[in-house]
Amino acid sequence: MRLNSCDLAILGGGLAGGLIAMAMAAERPDLRVVVIERGRKLGGEHVWSFFASDLPPGGAALVEPLIAARWDGYAVHFPGRSRMLSTPYRSVTSDRLDAAVRAALPPGCVLSGTEAVAATPERVVLGDGHVIAAKGVIDARGASGLTHMAGGWQKFLGQTLRLAAPHGLARPIVMDARVEQADGYRFVYCLPFSATEIFVEDTYYADAPALDLPVLRRRIADYAARHGWRVEAVTYEETGVLPVIAAGDFAAFWRAGGGPARAGIRAALVHPLTSYSFPDALRFALHLTTLDNLSGEGLERASHAWAAEHWRQGRFYRMLSRMLFSASRPDARWRLLERFYGLPEPLIERFYAGRSSLADRLRILAGKPPVPVGAALASLAGRGRTLADLGGAR
Repeated sequence: MRLNSCDLAILGGGLAGGLIAMAMAAERPDLRVVVIERGRKLGGEHVWSFFASDLPPGGAALVEPLIAARWDGYAVHFPGRSRMLSTPYRSVTSDRLDAAVRAALPPGCVLSGTEAVAATPERVVLGDGHVIAAKGVIDARGASGLTHMAGGWQKFLGQTLRLAAPHGLARPIVMDARVEQADGYRFVYCLPFSATEIFVEDTYYADAPALDLPVLRRRIADYAARHGWRVEAVTYEETGVLPVIAAGDFAAFWRAGGGPARAGIRAALVHPLTSYSFPDALRFALHLTTLDNLSGEGLERASHAWAAEHWRQGRFYRMLSRMLFSASRPDARWRLLERFYGLPEPLIERFYAGRSSLADRLRILAGKPPVPVGAALASLAGRGRTLADLGGAR
């Protein structure tokens, strides 16, 4: 028997939608929650990571079933600086997300392999014409672009490598910028999932979203070879292109979206500089469980208010994004990150969580700037290098 109605319909079973479903199942078990996902597996093919210091109150218990690996710190490497940091680091996989959401919801409430072709705040039309009536709808599907916004792109290709011998890494390498710089700021990211299994991601802060997959695969192979790692097999691969937001008109962005309430990238709930979405997705999911009014109209008002406040709070990070993309030469962007990783560890933790204090912000801007002063001032005045339009399809 097909499902015809529910209390809350979530469009999209990625990170944002999956966390909302899990939070509602844990905190509001009286509600009938349905997840509608176009793909066969929730979350697609992704690895998400976060710092333990990112989690809001109540968040640790919710995400515990998602964690595939955990470490007691991480490393960063730049041409002039290497550093070990002690902040605990965690990784989540789409396989874990898929299993956890299905376990949290009753049978029949995860509609995977099902596309929503139209939606209003209280109604979802599926690809075969079937209609689900909902008291509230929230759209957590990914977006092909962010209209009325500008900046750059964080793009990557990641592979899990099975090695013939141990790689020797005890902790993740969150940034290794000792590689040849190309297509903007380039660094390699490594997650040692076991002694002979390592996830290696070639990442770029670039002005254009295009990915040359054969080139990136070759660069990962070269990186492994330079470390003396003999690869027996590539067991997993993922790609991504994420917006780095430097400027925009939030009111126009929201008006252009229309439709029901929004979450995740559709609500621009990402860190403007890092494109990091895990803390914001978790905070918003927990916030939704506290609302008395989960009607379509109530959810739309709540999601708009939350996203608008997030936009206001992100002003400092957007300024830094402008300096990165508009004031820095592409091949010298790594200098900003090298300088940043010389700052105190608690400041770095608050930065990634999007919770920088006024003192943190002053400390980040103090001292000799890693970009020419004139270029920095020009970028802040809107006269630097032209920022990319983030509204186009990727």
